[in-house]
Amino acid sequence: MSAYRPLVIIPTYNEAENIERLIGEVTRSVEGVKILIVDDNSPDGTSDIVRRISARNQNVLLETRPGKLGLGTAYVHGFKRALSMPDVDCVFGMDADFSHSPQYLPDFLKALDEFDVVVGSRYLSGISVVNWPIRRLFISFFANNYARVITGLPVRDCTSGFCCYKRDVLERINLDAVRARGYSFLVEMKYRAHKGGFKIGEVPIIFFERRSGRTKMSKFDILEAVLTVWRLRLGLYAK
Repeated sequence: MSAYRPLVIIPTYNEAENIERLIGEVTRSVEGVKILIVDDNSPDGTSDIVRRISARNQNVLLETRPGKLGLGTAYVHGFKRALSMPDVDCVFGMDADFSHSPQYLPDFLKALDEFDVVVGSRYLSGISVVNWPIRRLFISFFANNYARVITGLPVRDCTSGFCCYKRDVLERINLDAVRARGYSFLVEMKYRAHKGGFKIGEVPIIFFERRSGRTKMSKFDILEAVLTVWRLRLGLYAK
């Protein structure tokens, strides 16, 4: 059993096809893990499934929001809830679609003995992505390196959404100052942690294309990501 008491935040929107199976796999991966689903009023009944599971498992928690408000704001909402719980000392973020396999959770917890933030890296040992077409793989690899060079982040996969933060990292980051609403939030959080003096490490993962449902990234997310890295570099975001 890990010495850490983890909570896994999983933002959801229309993940009814995946969520029950994912909760089961996360629960089996780490003994005593808490799971917080942050659902953006999914019309497919995602939150109803989570409520049913929560009724029989007190470690499964649900936060519902009035609509689709963005990945970044979902995580900030979840981080604040996590910090209100004294029995949580590290917080994961992961996708709801099995792109991030729960089997890697114990690897993150081991790495926390050395690092304050642990990133699940697709690019630590070459390129570890399954079922992506070459064009998408090229775009992702280029976008990651673009963000890494501009921000100076000391990680190979600064756009990864599979991350774990020690509690004190989240306590010292001004969550109300986080600006990115979409996927560029993932870069902003790592940047703020790095600038705060926290040690960031990586563990290798294999990223799987989503099994069910449709991708949630929009053209707005892409544009915001391009702008966010320059705003961070130029110090245009509040500390």
